[in-house]
Amino acid sequence: MSGKSSSEFDGKAFAAGLSTAPGVYRMYAADDTLLYVGKAGALRKRVGSYFNGSPKSRRIMMMLSQVARMDVTVTRTEAEALLLENQLIKSLAPRYNVSLRDDKTYPQVLLTREAWPRIALHRGPRAVPGRYFGPYPGVGAVRETLNLMHKLFRLRSCEDSVFRNRSRPCLQYQIGRCSAPCVELVAPQEYAESVHRAALFLEGKSDLLAQELGQQMQEASDALEFERAARLRDLITSLRSMQNRQYVDGRAADLDVLACAMQGASACVMLLSFRDGRNLGTRAFFPRTNGEDSAEEVLAAFVSQYYGEHAPPAEILLDREIPDVDVIELALSEAAEHKVALKWNVRGERAGYVELASRNAQITLVSELDSRGAQQARSDALRDLLGLAEPVKRVECFDISHTMGEATVASCVVFDAAGPVRAQYRRFNISGIEPGDDYAAMHQAIERRFRRAVEEGGALPDILLIDGGAGQLAQAAAALADLGVEGVMLVGVAKGVERRAGDETLVLPDGRELRPGAASPALQFIQQVRDEAHRFAITGHRGRRQKARMTSKLEDIPGIGPRRRASLLKHFGGLAGLKAAGEAEIARVDGINAALAARIYANLHGLSIPDAAAE
Repeated sequence: MSGKSSSEFDGKAFAAGLSTAPGVYRMYAADDTLLYVGKAGALRKRVGSYFNGSPKSRRIMMMLSQVARMDVTVTRTEAEALLLENQLIKSLAPRYNVSLRDDKTYPQVLLTREAWPRIALHRGPRAVPGRYFGPYPGVGAVRETLNLMHKLFRLRSCEDSVFRNRSRPCLQYQIGRCSAPCVELVAPQEYAESVHRAALFLEGKSDLLAQELGQQMQEASDALEFERAARLRDLITSLRSMQNRQYVDGRAADLDVLACAMQGASACVMLLSFRDGRNLGTRAFFPRTNGEDSAEEVLAAFVSQYYGEHAPPAEILLDREIPDVDVIELALSEAAEHKVALKWNVRGERAGYVELASRNAQITLVSELDSRGAQQARSDALRDLLGLAEPVKRVECFDISHTMGEATVASCVVFDAAGPVRAQYRRFNISGIEPGDDYAAMHQAIERRFRRAVEEGGALPDILLIDGGAGQLAQAAAALADLGVEGVMLVGVAKGVERRAGDETLVLPDGRELRPGAASPALQFIQQVRDEAHRFAITGHRGRRQKARMTSKLEDIPGIGPRRRASLLKHFGGLAGLKAAGEAEIARVDGINAALAARIYANLHGLSIPDAAAE
C-alpha cells in the first residue's frame, strides 16, 4: 500500500486508512530518500502515534518534518514484521534507523562437504559448500577451537590444491594433528567418523559425543579390539580434559551476554559468548545510531539484526529490558527452530557476567571515542588547511603501483569520519597503456571509478587525494572534467626531495603548493590515507605480477597451448597447486605425457629444461 506524495503529508489521514493488521511501514522524503523503516503490531495505531500531537524526541520531530509519503506492507504476524523490518534496514539503510554495520568479517569455523572434508577458519559469504559454525567473537577464539579440533580429531586443514598433490604426509601428520588422508593413511570410514565427532563437538554436544565414544569403546572391548578401544579411551580422556567447562549457576554455560553503553550519539554493544561451557571471549560492536539516544532502542535493534544473521543460543542475557521483547523472542525462536529466551535482571553468576559485559562496553566506548576524537581533530585540521566550508565526511586516495611497467594496478581507499572504510576499497587492473605511463594509468583509474558513480548515482568524496605531483593531479582533473564531476576537492601529495615523511608538498589544481610540515595534524591524516593507498596498491600489484609471471611461464613452454594450459590449471586448482605437483602428478593430466610433464616441472622450478620431444 502506498501513501500520497506531498510536501505537506497528512499523517493522520493516512493512518486512519490503515488496517489494524501487523506490518512494516516506510517513511520517505520528498526526493524519495528512505527515512525510516518500522514494524507494527497494529499498523493504524503505530503509524497514528507519530501524528497525534504528543511530545516526541528531537530526532523523531526532525524525521517527521521531512516525511512526504509513506508505504506499508501487511504481514501475517508481528514476528514476521520484525524479520521483514530487519531485511529492509540491512538492504536499504534508512537514514534514521539504528543499524548494525555491515561487517562481513565475522570469523567462523568451516567444515567442508567433500570426500575428505577439511576444517578451517572462514570469513565472508558462505560460498564454499559445507557446514559453518559460529560466528565467534574473534579470530583468537576460532584458532583456539581449531587447535582443539586438530588435536582431538586430526582433520586436515590444507587447501584442496595442496591436498590433491601430496605424495607423502606433511608435518601436521608427524606431530599428530592430522591423519594424512592425502596419502590415505586413514580409512575413509574412520575419517568420516572423525568428521562426525568434530561436528558434534562444534554443535556444543560434547556430552552426547562422550556417550557415543564410551559406547564405541565398550563395543570394541567386547569384540576384543583392544587397540581401538584404547584409542577411544584416550580420545575420551583428552576430550574431558580439554573441555575446560565454565559453569554458570551449576550448569554448563551455553549463552550470550549483551550490554549497551551510550555517550551522546555513539553506542557500543559488547557481546560475551559461551558455547558448551567454553568462554569464547568478547567482541565490541559500534552500531550506527543515526540520532537515536535510547540505549534500550539501540540494544533492541542490535538483537534483532545480529541474530537475524547468526544463530542465537537458547539463552541471551541483557543488561536492560528492551522494547518488543516478546515479539523479538518469538521471532528468534521461530527462525532458530528452538526456544530462545531473552533475560534481564538475572542473579548469581549470570549477574556477574552481565556486569562484566557492561563494564567492558563502557570502557571500550570511551576508548573508541578518544580514537574518534583524534581522527576528527585531524580531519578538522585538514578542512581548515584547505579552506573548506563544510566538515570533511569522505576522503578517497588513488595510488599507482607497478614494477618497470609490469602488472600496473591502481588502488582507491576510502576514509570517513571514523577512519578507513575497507568495504569500499577498490583496485583497478590497468590495461591498454604504454608500460610505465603513470599519467595514463591515473587517468584510466579515475575515469573508471567516477564513471560508475555518475551512472549509478554513487557517493562522491569531499577530498580526492592523488599520490603524485602536478602531472598526476592534472590527469585526475582532466578525467573528472570529462565526466562532468564537480564539487570534489583535488589534492596532489608530492614527496619531498629526500622522500622523508613530513616533507610532503600538497599541490592544488590552481597551482598553489602547501607545506604543512611533519607536526601538522592535517598532514598526518593525509599520510595515513596515502600510506594505506600505497599498501593496498602494492598488495594488488604483487599478486597480479606473480600470477602473470606464472602464466607467462606456462605460455613459454613448447607444446602448451590454451587448451592444455586450461586443463592444467583446472586439474590443480590454480598455479600454486601446479607448482606444488611432481612430474608424475603432472603427467596424469589428460594430454600431458612424461616428457612434457618434465619440461613443465623444470620450467616452473628454474631447472634446466629437457629438450622438447614429440608428443
